[in-house]
Amino acid sequence: MRSAAQRWGAMRRPFRSPPVCCQRLPCVSRLAGAVLSKSSDDRVGAVSQDRQVPPGVDPARPAPARIYDYLLGGKNNFQSDRDAAERITAVVPEIRDCAWSNRGFHQRAARWIARRGIRQFIDIGSGLPTVGNTHEVVQAVDPRCRVVYVDNDPMVREQASGLLADSAGVQVILGDLREPDSVLADPALGALVDFSQPTGLLMTAVIHFVADERDPWQLVARYLGALAPGSYLALSHLTYDHKPPRAVREFCRIFDRATEQVHFRSKPEIERFFAGLELISPRKLGTKGRLCYAGDWEAEDPGLADSDGSRWLYCGVARLT
Repeated sequence: MRSAAQRWGAMRRPFRSPPVCCQRLPCVSRLAGAVLSKSSDDRVGAVSQDRQVPPGVDPARPAPARIYDYLLGGKNNFQSDRDAAERITAVVPEIRDCAWSNRGFHQRAARWIARRGIRQFIDIGSGLPTVGNTHEVVQAVDPRCRVVYVDNDPMVREQASGLLADSAGVQVILGDLREPDSVLADPALGALVDFSQPTGLLMTAVIHFVADERDPWQLVARYLGALAPGSYLALSHLTYDHKPPRAVREFCRIFDRATEQVHFRSKPEIERFFAGLELISPRKLGTKGRLCYAGDWEAEDPGLADSDGSRWLYCGVARLT
């Protein structure tokens, strides 16, 4: 089976070639930050540890976003992240397909929502925007689109200000998904998002880092409750459905030593995030939508876009009525 990167052409996308850095995992940064190492480690995605690391960031402890960055060939990761990624790959060889599939879904969903007339977006658990991130995707539809990225990694705030200084209608705020009242009340978010108007809420590959004890369903409902009718939710989530139990256990065990733990859920549990919303089927507008695998959503060639990796993630886009 071809890799998800090779199958990128089977999915509608706004850019000619797939970018190499990722930005789509948990409510922690895709940026391990710092200056890229000039050593031979550059070939495997090394970041220099000579630069002072912001308080709260431990390079010796793997972070989900930096693991994700390594899986997509990025350079914003530390040795601990690479080691963790290789251990995951040993038990889930298709994990890179999974990462590429989620990235593709996020971009396609954001673009589709923008084409429905939405001009403001909140991207939860975004990491550092690079080529092909949310603001580039939606501003390619309409330059007036505004995007607020929310992330709880201190490196995002340190690095993003300079890199996004020339990007109009974009803000990055330091906030934790699990504290919705704080996120929604942030003045930087309020400066770009008019809650009386429909909003695109993007929560791709992030909710599975919230334990049941924190009631992730209520957290999603709290964010949706702040949005106007006509808003959209795009969400993807890891699943253990039809997966080898040992692979799931080892996957979780590796993340037990990371900054965030992972929580796989079944399709019915993931469907609960869309309770009360109108799931969308982009190919058959006007018909009842459903959850699908990450590679399937609005793929030009669903058969070609499907992969073992894409089947680790359910996803959906739904409208708030």
